[in-house]
Amino acid sequence: MEQKTLASDASYFLGLDGGGTKTECVLADARGRVVARATAGPSNPLRTGYARAWFALSEAGDRVLAAEKIRAGHVQAVCAGLGGAGRPGVVRRVKTFLEGSYPNAKIRVTTDLELALEAAFGACEGIVLLAGTGSAAFGRDASGKTARAGGRGPWVSDEGSAFDIGRRAVRAVTLAEEHRGPKTELSQRLFPLHQCSGWDSLAEHIAKNPDDVFPRTFPLVAELADKGDGVCREIMMRAAAELAELAASVANELGWRDRSFGLAKVGGVYGRSKFLDAVIETELARRLPAAHAVPVQSSPAEAAVRMAMRLVTAKGNAA
Repeated sequence: MEQKTLASDASYFLGLDGGGTKTECVLADARGRVVARATAGPSNPLRTGYARAWFALSEAGDRVLAAEKIRAGHVQAVCAGLGGAGRPGVVRRVKTFLEGSYPNAKIRVTTDLELALEAAFGACEGIVLLAGTGSAAFGRDASGKTARAGGRGPWVSDEGSAFDIGRRAVRAVTLAEEHRGPKTELSQRLFPLHQCSGWDSLAEHIAKNPDDVFPRTFPLVAELADKGDGVCREIMMRAAAELAELAASVANELGWRDRSFGLAKVGGVYGRSKFLDAVIETELARRLPAAHAVPVQSSPAEAAVRMAMRLVTAKGNAA
């Protein structure tokens, strides 16, 4: 009887944006008004493992429900966009978990790239260049055709991401110490940043959790690049070129190399370094002169809430 009452009173929508660094959660009421926000740890299951992903998703959801003083049964629909959710097996496992957590809700699990595209363009065409813990470019044309480049994991892809930049910075310190590369202020700052006494403890830290080392190194590289450190600037220039190449690959796949289109930049790499932002703009202008910048109007988590609401409002849309 209680579940029936909850189902009939369900009037909230949940949006989740989960990546390799953090999970953002937004709760909206029946009118689409955001009433609560929360953050939790990383929830990309391919990077953190499913147990940590479940914990982060649960923690973020529980926080917004508690803020509004409602229960899980009041949630009518949930949309979760996660890094790693491009694989059907990941989608099935995450959807099953969310179905158990929100018994009266329609559930959609998609990729963080879909959320970014929704946040920037809604249902319209365009390309998003995502650069956070990982990186990728994703685009859609007016007919619904999509194309993607990058985003296949830190060891084979994710060029220009915070992980990639941090990994290159650690390597640069190694080369400098062995007199195989130029000197850099990174050498004095890297070990204190990670509270490590030397290479042995840092290597253990990397082996245990590389996502806790390389992305966390990125802000230091950003700071030193803006101060003029030559090694950091070289790392940033390479990252910018590789990010621009991701966008160019998607534009080429969609047949947009010689026509105007919107391009939106999404993710935590942007806005941290004036030097990097400027070099990215230069590289994009060189490779994609017809592209025009589109500002992102909402966060990916807010985009997820809108997508959750469409699960209920769109006719014939299956959960």
